[in-house]
Amino acid sequence: MRFTELPRPARVLFGAGRFAELGDEAARLDVHRVVVVTTPGRKALGEQAAEYLGDRCAGVLADAVEHVPGEVADAGVARARELGADACVAVGGGSSIGLGKAIARDVRLPLLAVPSTYSGSEMTPVWGRTEDGVKTTGRDEAVRPAIVVYDPELTTSLPVRTSVTSAVNGLAHAVEALWAPDTTPVVRLEAAESARAIVDALPRVVSAPDDLDARADLLYGAWLAGAGLAVTTMGLHHRLAHVVGGGLDLPHAGTHTVLLPRVLAFTLPAVPDVAAVLADALGGDPVEVLTTMLARLGAPTTFADLGASAADLAAVAPRAVEPPPRHPRVPTVAEVRELLDAA
Repeated sequence: MRFTELPRPARVLFGAGRFAELGDEAARLDVHRVVVVTTPGRKALGEQAAEYLGDRCAGVLADAVEHVPGEVADAGVARARELGADACVAVGGGSSIGLGKAIARDVRLPLLAVPSTYSGSEMTPVWGRTEDGVKTTGRDEAVRPAIVVYDPELTTSLPVRTSVTSAVNGLAHAVEALWAPDTTPVVRLEAAESARAIVDALPRVVSAPDDLDARADLLYGAWLAGAGLAVTTMGLHHRLAHVVGGGLDLPHAGTHTVLLPRVLAFTLPAVPDVAAVLADALGGDPVEVLTTMLARLGAPTTFADLGASAADLAAVAPRAVEPPPRHPRVPTVAEVRELLDAA
């Protein structure tokens, strides 16, 4: 056994009602000009964050959109500088946190994340940016949130369909952490528990969207998924999600529900140890369990459901293998085409 375990620098607050502690956390960081970032649809949540921050809030920027378009990122950075911001609070889903990371990276200020979805991206130092239909990602410790506040009360209003696709995004993070070339024993424990928690909680959330315990369990799984991915390398699944989703401007979370069963089927024969861990966590064959669950919950299961054509997919397929992803089974272009055709 050989591995390197990395430190986990983020401060994590978890529990119902903890959003109200945001002002105390800003005080802990000793920041005084905090810009709040969110999406147009979550503007009220951003304004609530501003209220909790009080005089420390310098303004609310409700312009975040999916895939972090370059022009939106640049405008957010310019606005943060104009406001003299010394910290950023990102409230909402991956779009908000993605823009918050862009500001944190370019302005070099601390980021506080308050997620209201289940991807787990708030735990990672991974940033993304889309220019001319090409999504680029990278790692920079400057974008890893210093503080993450998980409050399940913020997720109860999340539509059921969005909850499903967002949770599968988190599950994909756990899966990739399991088979990553730089995984560790701690990461494997986190990822397996994350997969178990997500698959257990998701049907409960669908059945009773207001069930705070179910929402908390799902958020717990998302936290663990992001924590594992934060210290490991993403493989084929996320390469495809970024190439296809960013390249074709598809819903990021929905892209995961389409891709994950196919990537599992392609990869697990090459990593029987991961297959065994997932089978134990999910209570059966991972591909069958996930495929059955997604169909039962009404998630998008084909790219046609998301509005993509076979010709669209063929055009972006070569980007998935150049450079080759760090993955247990590195695909050829033909294999990527076959996988995308099946989807």
